[in-house]
Amino acid sequence: MRRMPLVAGVALLAGLVVPASAGAAITRYEAETAPAACIGTIDSDWPGYSGAGFCNGTNGTSGYVQFTVNASTAGTATLALRFANGSTAARPANLVVNGASVQTPSFEATGAWSTWTTKTVSVPVNAGSNTIRLNPTTSSGLPNIDYLDFDSGGSTEPPPGGILGWATQAGGTTGGASGSTVTVSSFADFRTQAQASGARTILVNGMLSGSGTVEISADKTIRGVGAGSGISGTTLNIEDMRPANVIIQNMNIRGVPGRDAIQIENATHIWLDHNTMSSTIENDPDHYDGMIDITHAADYITVSWNIVRNHWKTSLVGHSDGNGGEDRGHLRVTYHHNWFDRTFERSPRVRFGETVHVFNNYYSNVNNNEDSYAIASLMDAGLLVEGNVFENVQQACWSASGYAESDPGRLVARDNSLTNSGPCEVNGTVAPIPYSYTADNVSTVKASVTAGAGAGKL
Repeated sequence: MRRMPLVAGVALLAGLVVPASAGAAITRYEAETAPAACIGTIDSDWPGYSGAGFCNGTNGTSGYVQFTVNASTAGTATLALRFANGSTAARPANLVVNGASVQTPSFEATGAWSTWTTKTVSVPVNAGSNTIRLNPTTSSGLPNIDYLDFDSGGSTEPPPGGILGWATQAGGTTGGASGSTVTVSSFADFRTQAQASGARTILVNGMLSGSGTVEISADKTIRGVGAGSGISGTTLNIEDMRPANVIIQNMNIRGVPGRDAIQIENATHIWLDHNTMSSTIENDPDHYDGMIDITHAADYITVSWNIVRNHWKTSLVGHSDGNGGEDRGHLRVTYHHNWFDRTFERSPRVRFGETVHVFNNYYSNVNNNEDSYAIASLMDAGLLVEGNVFENVQQACWSASGYAESDPGRLVARDNSLTNSGPCEVNGTVAPIPYSYTADNVSTVKASVTAGAGAGKL
């Protein structure tokens, strides 16, 4: 059995460019590098940035940052701006595209100048060269800006919007479709609506920050408005409901220090779809707990078209080696078309569940140290891993070797692509998948996932 040594620290990874190969259309523009222009200073005194530094704009309304980007065709592009705001107040800015103001995003406080997060917006662009400028609107100036990820859409087909996988089984998952629709724009209202009884669709308008735990009640759809809405600072808990019948879509969700971001316990029929989930990589792997933890015989769950980025303990399925009596015959989860970027373990780590289906996901830069890995099948779990793309992944899969103190599991792998990555270890056989699906050709997976996953892509 493979033993995991104690981790002493973290080496921060540099930024990257996502090339426009195989139809991908996402390009990263670092704020400190031409053709970007920073009216202020290029600094490197706060950790966690990518590339060689970040733009610290001059305080006041004159300290702008501008990116010059290229779009293959005219249309709507998605911008993901990585920033840190260690002050206590939000820092709004005019977003100016090709000289015209298109919207005024607000860059909320992130808690520390070393805590980086991403703001995602959609803007119109012309074919060819475009300028994208952030002009601060208050005397505080801009937050520190690390980079812009530019997605012009390219020729990639939009992602399918329908549900598939384990969440379709045993009666399916419909969320709040049979109830009324409400829009919330404060955390207090969100908590009230999420915890209320009865079916409803809750539209979350804006980034809402709270604390503690929100106990989501049965028959709920929680969906973000646009590309920039979501929740931070709180655990979304789905517990002790069979069925829960909960859908969470199109949300930006932040990791919660010391706790899970989404916690699913003894609950069934849940669909997590098209969300962007992010944290920061800290020296302590336990600074955050799980992003999506699925435990205590939870069942019939699909996790699809999400981005999970900069998080250590991504998705635990089965909380302990000693819980087989409760978990065997349950923990049936489908992970498909997700982008796991700098998620250094548990994407997912599974105990006892069978068959956990992991297909058509894109794994990038899972290589913090020699113990980083993407997928682990343990304690006789059964996993089918197919049509996934692994790039710069220390170890794609563990199974026969076990991991840490956990015994081996079973894993069948087929049609995966590994580039600069450790192997996907296989072991034994697994039960067949009962639902209908068609796995994409692995050559198309990276392009479709990077173009279609995350909030703002529905």
